[in-house]
Amino acid sequence: MQTSIPTLFMRGGTSRGPFFNAADLPADIELRNRVLLAVMGSPDRRQIDGLGGANPLTSKVGIVALGTTPGIDLTFLFAQITPDKDSVDTTPNCGNMLAAVVPFALETGMLKAQGETSTFRVLTLNTDMACDITVETPNGQVRYDGDARIDGVPGTASPITINFLDTAGSVCAGLLPTGKVRDVVTVAGIGDIEVTCIDNGMPLVMLRAADVGRSGYESVAELNGDTELKTKLEALRLTCGQLMGLGDVSKKTYPKMTLIAPPRSDDGSLTTRSFIPHVCHDAIGVLAAVTVGTACVLDGAITDGIARIGSGSSKRVSVEHPTGEFSVELETDPANPQNVTRAALLRTARLIMKGEVMIPAAVWQRGEPVQGLVS
Repeated sequence: MQTSIPTLFMRGGTSRGPFFNAADLPADIELRNRVLLAVMGSPDRRQIDGLGGANPLTSKVGIVALGTTPGIDLTFLFAQITPDKDSVDTTPNCGNMLAAVVPFALETGMLKAQGETSTFRVLTLNTDMACDITVETPNGQVRYDGDARIDGVPGTASPITINFLDTAGSVCAGLLPTGKVRDVVTVAGIGDIEVTCIDNGMPLVMLRAADVGRSGYESVAELNGDTELKTKLEALRLTCGQLMGLGDVSKKTYPKMTLIAPPRSDDGSLTTRSFIPHVCHDAIGVLAAVTVGTACVLDGAITDGIARIGSGSSKRVSVEHPTGEFSVELETDPANPQNVTRAALLRTARLIMKGEVMIPAAVWQRGEPVQGLVS
């Protein structure tokens, strides 16, 4: 016997995974996590017995519900499943999967289209962050085809705009959790190294690639095979995690580690290599890009002398990554340029499959009490 759960399998930005209506999952968190592990086929490096794609970018889950507070249309809980571990992390956000939330709600009838375009406010439960998401809905239907292109996804699609309302200190206590725009950290095996610890949607530790003996232009394969570098980055991550008020981060998926270098293209702002946290990202996460862009507009950050940024209170930051670039629009307070007042970006999404995912009934037998669990 197996248990069936309604699901839509969706791509959001450069990530993908199953999306669920929260009402279709167990309310008990421990049981829900066991269900999600079974859905994805974890723990198993290949995730051969589930929907996971054997990579952190394709081992993600979205859980959506109608908002229950004034002004909030939807709530979104993101779950990162580690392929080869029995780990379900709902602490960080995922801006890529966020792009598929409104399409999911429209496809499942949770919301109705508003016209040629539809804008809804979504609250991410992971970090209590709100954003306005706009999708194209001609004739009351979600449009997936279009001319928008994002690096890391083949072809073009309909644009989805995400306007973040308040991202500073999404997980940490504030935008600059150490209280400084730049820190000098002493780490065994590395010595003294300059970093910017920052959280504008995603906790990051940013450092110059040159300071760890790398160019910052290495391929993903090269960096994933660079055991010496990864050992140094993990030692630095553990130290910075404490400085950022995050405690022991050895079993957490944040802070992410981001190497920076000068831009390679004429239109670029800077080059990045992002670790999530132990695997080099093929691109860069949405909220990581927002956070990198934010560092670029702060005086004194590690990006000074490296990033190429225009003048004015409204700035476009082109964050280069291994498979292209990610543009972020940022606005700063003219009276206080160190205060970022707006962060917006463009993503795309697509419905890949709709139906039911099957899990062994022993994991969750609907309607029957589960011994040892309190709901």
